[in-house]
Amino acid sequence: MKYLVSVVHDRDQPDDPGRRPAISAFNERLVREGYWVFAGGLADTDAATVVDNRGEEPVFSDGPFLESKEYLAGLWLWEVPDLDVALRLAAEASEVCDRKIEVRPFV
Repeated sequence: MKYLVSVVHDRDQPDDPGRRPAISAFNERLVREGYWVFAGGLADTDAATVVDNRGEEPVFSDGPFLESKEYLAGLWLWEVPDLDVALRLAAEASEVCDRKIEVRPFV
């Protein structure tokens, strides 16, 4: 099964660049174990543009769709045997990143 694994950033908790080696090691392990499909970090919400083309003309708005203290900062796409494996890995990811992690299956 494929899962979208989202890294939730809290504006009140600054990034710790010292965590990057542990995150890289975790990612390398995901690759070795065959769970890795894709991963990437996202720019801050200030770089976001919302596009709404449901009317006669598209509307482009600067900034995130929702203003929030927490936002999507990065993601993984994992292919794992089942939810138990996804949740076990997500618990490890949360510790490595020092962030909340959301796990959602693809339908």
